Amino acid sequence: MKDVMIYTDGACSGNPGPGGWGAVLFFGVHQKEISGAEKHTTNNRMEIQAVIEGLCILKEPCQVKVYSDSAYVVNCFQKGWIKGWLRNGWKNSKQEPVENQELWKALWELMKKHKVEYVKVKGHSDNEWNNRCDELARAAIKRL
Repeated sequence: MKDVMIYTDGACSGNPGPGGWGAVLFFGVHQKEISGAEKHTTNNRMEIQAVIEGLCILKEPCQVKVYSDSAYVVNCFQKGWIKGWLRNGWKNSKQEPVENQELWKALWELMKKHKVEYVKVKGHSDNEWNNRCDELARAAIKRL
């Protein structure tokens, strides 16, 4: 399997409001930047969408490290929230439907193709690639 790194970030102007996502993918010496936006969304949705879009462009199964400043995204996998949601029919610990369920389901399906590890990074600090993803997300909002 090829080793790929994906840095991701989401942003929202108002929450909810216009939102954007950005991702930077690395494979060997290759680097690719992608971004997009939605007119009415939330920051959490954009954080998940960034990971989805990054995984979507991989052409074959890969070993992937996803770097995100989103505790929402990282904790879902590091703390096992997803396993509970799957076991409980997409209900959270309060037995309420999981928010952003359609995005989580799409991400879960994509993850079945790849070996994915999530790494939490500190947002809006000295991480060059997280900062770049934030720039991409904010620029995507401006293009709306």
